Amino acid sequence: MESLAEQLLPRYRAVVVGYADCGTYGALDDVCARLGLRRLPGLHCYDLYAGAEHMRRFFEDQPGTYVLTDFLVRSFARTVLRELGLDRYPELRDSYFGNYTRVVWLAQDPDVELHGLAREAAARIGLPLTVVETGHAGLERELAGLVADLLPAVGPDRQPVAPNGPTGPNGPPRR
Repeated sequence: MESLAEQLLPRYRAVVVGYADCGTYGALDDVCARLGLRRLPGLHCYDLYAGAEHMRRFFEDQPGTYVLTDFLVRSFARTVLRELGLDRYPELRDSYFGNYTRVVWLAQDPDVELHGLAREAAARIGLPLTVVETGHAGLERELAGLVADLLPAVGPDRQPVAPNGPTGPNGPPRR
């Protein structure tokens, strides 16, 4: 992310980071501070989909909650089973998941296929599945807030409005 941001900064008026912390344990914030970048809020993408308060309640109600997103549901066989070696050593299931009590799928775009994959993922690690349909509203709201002051203002006719008066024949001035 740092390398890409350094490549983009000279070419664009602004660069923002479309990630929550997602397990970097503050390393992402260090890069953002060093380069003067803003990022999406939250400890992880779960906060963006379900809301930080909702996630806090999930973990308080059942600390043994294992969370899946649509991406993790689709890639579970590769990103969880294969990476943890459970495809080759299923006896490790209790070592990895013995203290979990449920799987919560934060469903952004639920469909029949994803529901089946989510049920299969939960079954593979021996846990009951809870489905919470989140959609993309939380993520969209946070993205809009992240770039709100970077976008040109628009009038009621959805045409750009110059910061200091009406637009000229060539549209609004570039900021």
